[in-house]
Amino acid sequence: MMSAMRLCLLTALTMLAFAANSVLNRWAVGAGHIEAVDFAFVRVVAGAATLSALLLLQRGALVWPGRQGRVAGVLGLAVYLIGFSLAYRGINAGTGALVLFGTVQVMMFAGALRSGEALPARRWAGAGLALVGLALIAAPGDSGVALVPLGLMAAAGIGWGVYSLAGRHATDPLAETAWNFVLAAPLVLPLWLIAGDGAPDAVGVALAAVSGAVTSGLGYALWYRILPALGAGRAAAAQLTVPVIAALGGAILLAEVPGPQYWLSAALVLGGVALASLPEQRFFSRR
Repeated sequence: MMSAMRLCLLTALTMLAFAANSVLNRWAVGAGHIEAVDFAFVRVVAGAATLSALLLLQRGALVWPGRQGRVAGVLGLAVYLIGFSLAYRGINAGTGALVLFGTVQVMMFAGALRSGEALPARRWAGAGLALVGLALIAAPGDSGVALVPLGLMAAAGIGWGVYSLAGRHATDPLAETAWNFVLAAPLVLPLWLIAGDGAPDAVGVALAAVSGAVTSGLGYALWYRILPALGAGRAAAAQLTVPVIAALGGAILLAEVPGPQYWLSAALVLGGVALASLPEQRFFSRR
């Protein structure tokens, strides 16, 4: 059984990895070091190679984790990787992370609704706030985002939501993440062959490799490890920190300082997700 302190530290490390992916992708693609599809392909290959090597070192073989959740995990990962990279051609690090995780939470709310789960009024209110915040991002203004990058990042959010849901019952996080990356690589390959017409420089390849091997491959294996202990509510709440970390990283490393419209959108999206996700006793004291 994982201690509360250990779970807290591992969760913080995972959220840093998630935020780093936004900064690394924007740094590489936004600055023209590498094309978006090239970044996605290098990322998935680096992740697959690193995780496979770790699995071989630890187990002596590429242990097959079973079929449960595999199709959803692989498809969700491929959609996320492609949409994520393409979106960062026209969206900054913080805004991309906000759209990504806002979409994830709205999608999970819709999934709960479709499954017939009883939803309290505060979850409806939270989902409504998050939707208003996402709509504000696309509105004209200092932080307004073009609809195409916004739509691509929303698609990435749907893919990430599917990937996370598939990992809620993971019993072998390293093997499951490794095989998700290995099987997602052939899905990204055709798009890379069609669209890969650029010549990435060393910086772009290095950033994509770090994103794939470290902040994605190892970060996602860690995510699959802690998801069962976190539960859906705490996992959703933990991800609220990612857009803020990514925005700060983008401001420091890329000089992309978010304007007032971003922070208003962030307050609505993150506040809405918190309202919808955190346990009721966090909002209402019992006497």
